[in-house]
Amino acid sequence: MRNYPTNSPQAAARIVALALVADGHVSLVEIDTLQRHDIAHRLGLTPEAFREVLHDLCSDLLVQSPMAWSDPSQIDPHLIGNLVDDIDDPDLCDQLIHLCRTVIEADRHVADGEALMLSTAFVHWHRRLAPQGSSRQTPRAS
Repeated sequence: MRNYPTNSPQAAARIVALALVADGHVSLVEIDTLQRHDIAHRLGLTPEAFREVLHDLCSDLLVQSPMAWSDPSQIDPHLIGNLVDDIDDPDLCDQLIHLCRTVIEADRHVADGEALMLSTAFVHWHRRLAPQGSSRQTPRAS
């Protein structure tokens, strides 16, 4: 996989691009959603630069990720974890979850691969960015 600086526009765009391809294809509805919501600009890129990140991701996936093309919904969760490691800014993580959901839900169908990608990113960031020693358990009633 290509290396991008942590929290860079390219690293962030790669996460959205991963959401685009997580179900094995990019639909016209998803492309329209990218444009309508000006996602490239919101990430600090031109549409051309976003397309380059998407193209590079697809090239990298073809070379490095052993996918069964009969079941394209199986991008390795470890690979997803490695890619989301390039983002560690909590506000950017929140923004990316929102943008990925926007793209994934554009066709009104969430495929297994899309759900896997989004949940893996969310859980990974939640675990990594949660303050050390904090507990999310509900306090017991006295």
